[in-house]
Amino acid sequence: MKLHSPLRLLAALSLAGASLFAQAADVTIAYQTTVDPAKVAQADGAYEKATNAKIDWRKFDNGSDIIAAIASGDVQIGYLGSSPLTAAITRKVPVQTFLVATQIGGAEALVARNGSEINGPQDLIGKKVAVPFVSTGHYSLLAALKHWNIDPAKVTILNLAPPAIIAAWKRGDIDATYVWDPALGVAKENGKVLITSGELATFGAPTFDAWIVRKDFAEKHPEIVSAFAKVTLDAYAAYRKDPQAWLADKSNVDKLVKLSGAKASDIPALLQGNVYPLAAEQVTLLGAPTIKAVTDTAAFLKEQGKVEAVLPDYAPYISAKFITH
Repeated sequence: MKLHSPLRLLAALSLAGASLFAQAADVTIAYQTTVDPAKVAQADGAYEKATNAKIDWRKFDNGSDIIAAIASGDVQIGYLGSSPLTAAITRKVPVQTFLVATQIGGAEALVARNGSEINGPQDLIGKKVAVPFVSTGHYSLLAALKHWNIDPAKVTILNLAPPAIIAAWKRGDIDATYVWDPALGVAKENGKVLITSGELATFGAPTFDAWIVRKDFAEKHPEIVSAFAKVTLDAYAAYRKDPQAWLADKSNVDKLVKLSGAKASDIPALLQGNVYPLAAEQVTLLGAPTIKAVTDTAAFLKEQGKVEAVLPDYAPYISAKFITH
């Protein structure tokens, strides 16, 4: 028996190695409830087919939680806004931005609740405004207050995740919120929009959502990252080819409703409220424009005391090498 035990050990180790190798392509992906055409591909299992990987899709309510999960190694690929992304890479979390998921327009907005006596920007002073901290909504809220020359210290800004915002809104505990769907849709039912992220972009404070990947995972599995990007961009191309025909397909809308929590009647306006860049546009975006947007966001976050310093160069955290077109 003793003579055979090394062989058994070797066999056991070989099996374990094979098992580990087989599981190496498993990937955990963090997504949010934003409305975008690629959610159809997610619902259809297109990512699993294209990457030949076992995917564990995990829903998160905000980008800061996704960054924590990616930093810990629990998540390899994640979807988040430009503000939490900037905060993360400023703190040197080892990630790369490999896809601009959307350039945010009307899909994020500041909404004042009916009955809150907020009729214009100056009425926000002394009121309770809820927003997930370090989110694109938070960045946009602070940018809007700066644009209106309102001291943020004169506004009670509450840190709430979107589900908590919905509950607080329905109770009448908050006066306004800067958020995305499905919370945005709930707020709009009995509130009025003061400003959208699209309007803020024209004032020099653009925001975007991005797909990021842990650098160590990207180095080991570049083919998975490239395949993931291609599925996403194919979904964008299908939508942009004929948005009305795409929306006329009820199954597309049903899948978005299921994964986002938004109402079917809100889907068209939400899709039209953002820009979904195609492959050729991504190659340009994932260079100087995104580097500048992140650098500007970092400077703003430092000014607001959200990060301690601005990196001299954000280029190492942004790459178009996974885009094929």
